[in-house]
Amino acid sequence: MAIKYVPYFPTTVSGQAVLDNFVRTQRILRYRENDNVTERILRGMPLYEVTETERIGDTASDNMIIHGECVSACAYLKENGIKVDLVYIDPPFASGADYAKKVYIRRNPLVAKAIQKAEQELEDDELKAFEEKMYGDIWDKEKYLNWMYENLMAIRSVMSENASIYVHLDYHIGHYVKILLDEIFGEDNFRNEIIWKRSTAHSDAEFYGNNFDCIYFYTKSQFDYNFNTIFQPYDESYIARFTQIDENGRKWESGNITAKGLSGGGYDYTYKGCRSLWRMPIESMKKLDAEGRLHFTKNGGIRSKVYLDELPGMPSQAMWLDIKPINSQAKEKEGYATQKPEALLERIIKASSNEGMIVADFFGGSGVTAAVANKLGRKFIHTDVNINSIQTARDRLKTNGANFTLKKVQDGVTLYRNPVQTKDAITRIIPGLRVDPSIGTMWIGCIMDTTYGSSPVYVPDLMDSSSRVLDVVTLNRIINDAMPQLPPTVKRVIVYYIDIVDRQELDDFIKDNNDTVIEIELRDLKELLDNAILQDDVEYTLKEDLSKMVDIFTVAITRFYSDRVSHKIKEFNQKAMANSKKKFVPIELSLEGLEAIEMVSLDCTAAEENAPWHSDSEIKIEKDSTVTINGRKTSDFWDGTIHADTKPLRMKIRNICGDETIITLKEQ
Repeated sequence: MAIKYVPYFPTTVSGQAVLDNFVRTQRILRYRENDNVTERILRGMPLYEVTETERIGDTASDNMIIHGECVSACAYLKENGIKVDLVYIDPPFASGADYAKKVYIRRNPLVAKAIQKAEQELEDDELKAFEEKMYGDIWDKEKYLNWMYENLMAIRSVMSENASIYVHLDYHIGHYVKILLDEIFGEDNFRNEIIWKRSTAHSDAEFYGNNFDCIYFYTKSQFDYNFNTIFQPYDESYIARFTQIDENGRKWESGNITAKGLSGGGYDYTYKGCRSLWRMPIESMKKLDAEGRLHFTKNGGIRSKVYLDELPGMPSQAMWLDIKPINSQAKEKEGYATQKPEALLERIIKASSNEGMIVADFFGGSGVTAAVANKLGRKFIHTDVNINSIQTARDRLKTNGANFTLKKVQDGVTLYRNPVQTKDAITRIIPGLRVDPSIGTMWIGCIMDTTYGSSPVYVPDLMDSSSRVLDVVTLNRIINDAMPQLPPTVKRVIVYYIDIVDRQELDDFIKDNNDTVIEIELRDLKELLDNAILQDDVEYTLKEDLSKMVDIFTVAITRFYSDRVSHKIKEFNQKAMANSKKKFVPIELSLEGLEAIEMVSLDCTAAEENAPWHSDSEIKIEKDSTVTINGRKTSDFWDGTIHADTKPLRMKIRNICGDETIITLKEQ
């Protein structure tokens, strides 16, 4: 349950109307249920307990990765007085796409040496992979706009007065969100609609190929904001003008140095027989001549030599054609479905922030915003609800040598791994649930029992953060909109919730407003999810090597079993065997099961169960089965061991689906 609700806007003073702080403009975008978001805005942002789960780096830092929803992360920032100076967000586009992460089976480290010797024989042996759902970009348009409005209001509440925001969308929903941005930030604070060409031409397009995204750039203040001119490379048509080449091979073109037509006047004199109104005094003219930077034309005129290699570039325009998307061969590729190129974020961060400022991304994805901000000397805040995003960003930033803390918002939405997988888990773990979308959009399905017969079940939409709190608004829709549509044989409906504000208030509302004979039963979804998570099983040995001058502790993992990974492999094999046109060889794990491990970390600092994690020694097994040791990439295969200079107290193992298991180590 939320600790309290943090206002989106400044706290009102005595006698001031609450709505003075929240006025939707006359250019409001009206759509079905757009009034519902107003009630949530007035209630405030839910503030949940935030726990620190890990510290990375040797020094204290303001940088952070937050595992949680945008609104609850903003509540935490505002409660702690943290203001951000630049926001870039790449939220879901309401495109109907369903994004997944490729999951790779690693090579068995116990036969790594044999594999290395037989490398030539394995050239044609592809790594087997399957997909792990990360999030679904599947939205009802009205719900999406309410969701975006609440998120944008939350983001605005933590922006400094001279901050800027860049919102990255595409043609599916961008034009609607543009109106919301006008409402929230003000039409006068709109700066640019940036067009980014994200792909080459589509030869198979039915009409005109959609090969660009839109990035909407707003500032919080109309006059006081950060902006540094960014120069783009010149296009080929401009470069073609530099046809002259000097004795050193430098390209140049002649430039006009007369002041004719300029409003500011000029200098009237004769130089080497040529009289004109010049842009510079004669001393400057002589200096250019001495440096060989004057060009004397055939008709007796004088022009300057403008060298291409001395020009800074073209001041950045709003159409960006020079930044290429991430391709399959890119070194920065993280295997994340929606990853954006570092060059894109580098341009934005350099333009709208200075060193030492805080750059935030509340839909952080692959961690590109945080990675580039760190590289450019800015502080960063990376937030995402997906565990895959948190792990990808964490590993990326650790490899880059960043100092930061990991925090988790205990908001109930991230109980499992991410919204899609939580929803999948719900359909499996609710006893007796039979999924049936035909009974209405409000219900996920029905539960059958001998006492009540068929009971429709409501589960909050975990993709919509606003639905995590069960309130009287939602109950009113259930009672007055959904329940009257049910068959007369229904005796009970079951309403699951993640969070509630006041249980007594809900019970009273049901008593006063439920005029039907249908019983309404409220159930806490967290109780089911807490019991649904099975930790992976690990067998290991821990030994101290006393034969060397310094102590070396070695943990050898002898067996690893993940029920989740096994379930995913079984599911993949069944689907592939049913649909494959060729003979399909099922994916099988060895008896040791070490191929299902992605990362192993040792904490030699803290033994307490709830203490923040210290990764004192760490091995990450990359998808090609080579290992990265404490951020240093190698070409070696993993041998199933990890070493530490001091005695390890705890071990964390991450499987290839992203689940992490922490165990207390015992010397054997």
